[in-house]
Amino acid sequence: MSTECQIVDVLADTGSMYWQRWCERNERGLALLSAEQIAQSQRVFSLSDFIAESCINNTGLLNDIWQSGLLSQVSRTAHVEAHLSELLTACDSEPALLRTIRKFRRFHMCIIAWRELLQLAQLTESFTHTSHLADRLIEGALAWLYQLQCKEQGTPVNPEGVKQQLVILAMGKLGGGELNFSSDIDLIFTYPEAGETVGAGRTVTNQKFFQRLGQRLIAALHQVTADGFAYRVDMRLRPFGDSGPLVMSFNAFEEYYQNQGRDWERYAMVKARALGGNAETRVELEKMLRPFIYRRYVDFSAIDALRNMKAMIKADVRRKGLKDNIKLGSGGIREVEFVAQTFQLIRGGREPVLQIKSLLATLKVLQSLGEISAESYTVLTESYCYLRQVENILQQINDTQTQTLPQSALDRSRLISVLGYADWDSFYVHVYQVMAAINREFSQVIGGDDEDNEESQPALDLWHLELSTAEVVTLLAEYGLTQQDAQTFAQDLNHFKSDYARKTVGPRGRQTIEKLLPKLLFSILKADDPVALLPRIIALLLKILNRTAYLELLVENDLALTQLLRLCGASPMVAKQLSSHPILLDELLVPSHLYHPTPLHEYRSELRQFMLRIPEEDQEQQLEALRQFKQTQLLRIAATDIAGELALMKVSDHLTWLAEAVIDNVVNLAWQQLEEKHGIPHNVVETGEKGFAVVAYGKLGGIELGYGSDLDLVFIHNCETAGMTNGAKEIDSRQFYLRLAQRIIHIFSTRTSTGILYEVDMRLRPSGNSGVLACPVSRFLDYQSKEAWTWEHQSLVRTRIVYGDKLIQKRFNEVKRSILAKPRDTAELQKQVVEMRLKMRNHLLNVNAEQFDIKQSAGGITDIEFMMQYIVLNHAAQIPKLQLWPDNVRIISRCVAEGLISQTLGADLTASYCQMRDEIHRLNLLGKKGIVANSEFTAQRKVVTDYWQQLFAVG
Repeated sequence: MSTECQIVDVLADTGSMYWQRWCERNERGLALLSAEQIAQSQRVFSLSDFIAESCINNTGLLNDIWQSGLLSQVSRTAHVEAHLSELLTACDSEPALLRTIRKFRRFHMCIIAWRELLQLAQLTESFTHTSHLADRLIEGALAWLYQLQCKEQGTPVNPEGVKQQLVILAMGKLGGGELNFSSDIDLIFTYPEAGETVGAGRTVTNQKFFQRLGQRLIAALHQVTADGFAYRVDMRLRPFGDSGPLVMSFNAFEEYYQNQGRDWERYAMVKARALGGNAETRVELEKMLRPFIYRRYVDFSAIDALRNMKAMIKADVRRKGLKDNIKLGSGGIREVEFVAQTFQLIRGGREPVLQIKSLLATLKVLQSLGEISAESYTVLTESYCYLRQVENILQQINDTQTQTLPQSALDRSRLISVLGYADWDSFYVHVYQVMAAINREFSQVIGGDDEDNEESQPALDLWHLELSTAEVVTLLAEYGLTQQDAQTFAQDLNHFKSDYARKTVGPRGRQTIEKLLPKLLFSILKADDPVALLPRIIALLLKILNRTAYLELLVENDLALTQLLRLCGASPMVAKQLSSHPILLDELLVPSHLYHPTPLHEYRSELRQFMLRIPEEDQEQQLEALRQFKQTQLLRIAATDIAGELALMKVSDHLTWLAEAVIDNVVNLAWQQLEEKHGIPHNVVETGEKGFAVVAYGKLGGIELGYGSDLDLVFIHNCETAGMTNGAKEIDSRQFYLRLAQRIIHIFSTRTSTGILYEVDMRLRPSGNSGVLACPVSRFLDYQSKEAWTWEHQSLVRTRIVYGDKLIQKRFNEVKRSILAKPRDTAELQKQVVEMRLKMRNHLLNVNAEQFDIKQSAGGITDIEFMMQYIVLNHAAQIPKLQLWPDNVRIISRCVAEGLISQTLGADLTASYCQMRDEIHRLNLLGKKGIVANSEFTAQRKVVTDYWQQLFAVG
């Protein structure tokens, strides 16, 4: 039987199966259909699970589709507007609104898919109707909810009494009017001016009004009900992402983009299109954003920005192991978008005709301006439309957001049947020819990947030949290795050869290994310590033997290979990190990124941008992405540290700010997941805040984080009264905060393929391990005042809020000040501090007489920390400024400024502390414990022990 016959059979069987199920539930409806309608229905059922299941599970839907007459109409937008208006007018409650929206969308999406799958519609028709339907549902739901909320809270007005309305920026393909069939909708909410509501008993600010309205609109579109959902709503493109307010006034909006807007946000804003509001405010908003998007000069910097974005996408494809992805892969849909938007960003400021949303229209303008040739226009337009058609068909099969060619025989048959191919291979070859043509055009505009295909080094006999030990020793002598080192080197290499021989590696992978190993060995033998370096590299190779993309990366990029050897040679810690997380190899490609860690204040925005690529509903990928971001940033910090470009204090600053950015994202992620299920706690419904804070203790609190530091955290909230959340599945508000804490810890500690995010230690919370995971601020104060031990007050010295709303931050700081400033008996305080220090040393110190533990031995770092904590607790009542800083260096500096210790002693303590911390830090990079010979740091230890004896009068 031919392939074509097999395809017909499998589709016919599928169509018959679905049709039989429909008939079983719709006996009356069957009698209303003609033979031609039945045949066409069976055909479309065979092509789309979405249409079939929708018709089967929604009685009357199929008959309604046929009776509407819309299947034969090319333009249906007027009908959509009129019919939707009637249906929304009839809605008398929010549940009715949600039900109407979902049923209306399903009806019209079935028609859109039906016409395209049966080749009754051109691609542009599908674009128009899919985008128009989304526009009308968004604006219709917004108008209905706005009227309802005005009745409840009054009408929002500006100070002059002018009514204010929510304006929505539709981003991405929706903004461009070219929405794909099953797509997220990226939205941003804003409103013109601040003010208050009028016309109701209780006024609220415009900010609170529109925040609540935005939440309701998202629920109306996004919430899963018995009727499903309408659209997955993604709000992460808004200013500050998930950590930012849901809505902003025009003024705040403009200030953000003028002062903090990033290159990727310029790129995203090219397609931004205003919905809602009124014509005047929509025009005002787009006009306000125009100077941010389009520069008055010819802006060639856009090429570099887009090239970097493409490199990030390519790395992401490699990380996720994506194959056959027609959107993100080489030559995919995204590359056409990059070509068009590159010219828009470069020349749009000087050529207003380029300031348009539609990609197809942009390509046409570019040809008319002579920016691309007629041939390039044809290639890009036809190739783009072809891939978008493939994408639509893939998504119409089951209303799922996918751009990956299918693996199942049924879905492959559906795809090639619609497109008219006789077999899968013919289609597969053609789709990659199309993508190759796009990639050629993309490379001309953006620039291709940096490649260097020259043979790097002659093949080494060491790899290709089976040499005797004597021959190996002789060969390696040329590189200065002693006989013992040569034997060790050969032994490690032979073990790798043996392991490699047993591995199942494909032909392409083995071919790449044969190119890589001679080149790699030659470079290792030129390193300062090849015997130490080889096993570190082997550990990495064993992890990536079956990941040909990474092997090829090292073969084709000498720069990446050089950075790999440099970093692994300098630090076993970095070598272990790279072997544990091979995805980090992509970072080696661009030294300008690798050796320039993210500026401190940009960690949050960088993480936000990184997370935008992950669908909000894909929690597993979100966990992976957080870990990948952390590991990537950690590598950049370590690389810059190894290069000698970061002082110790700066390293800690970077590690601390990175951790804070991660905490910020984790809390927002956990909150979002709980809010979808339970709504928000009663105590923050009107504030728009979360009423939750993360208190950092220890090294994170003291801004002294190291490479292997865990996070000492305590969670507090301001829910002091009983109440319930406001979601569909309401729970006690205090239970919400407990679950929030549990969810946060889960996100941090879940072990994925990339490991855990951070070790989190919660033992410093009130009542330790027996205490609740998140307590009210009042309970925190009560515990610290009445139950806490002195060592817990010592710990409080090194605390600060690393996540939290302003109100709860203020309350915590008041609690902290009141506890630290409590009057204390000096003798009793001395006794308790000394006893705790001795107890800790007896428990943690494990060295012999010839060793010095830099942290725990007498005269070490912990002694300095205890002395500073003692001084703060003993003097804070009289000298409140001692509480200003949580880190030891600035506490010492404040003690000097207040005359508690001399300037000379302060300088000596600071120097001793920093020098010992620096050594621990260096040992961490080398993968060693913080233990040195007892002859080390004698001068520094004397400074510390002398002051300890003076401070505590130890005889």
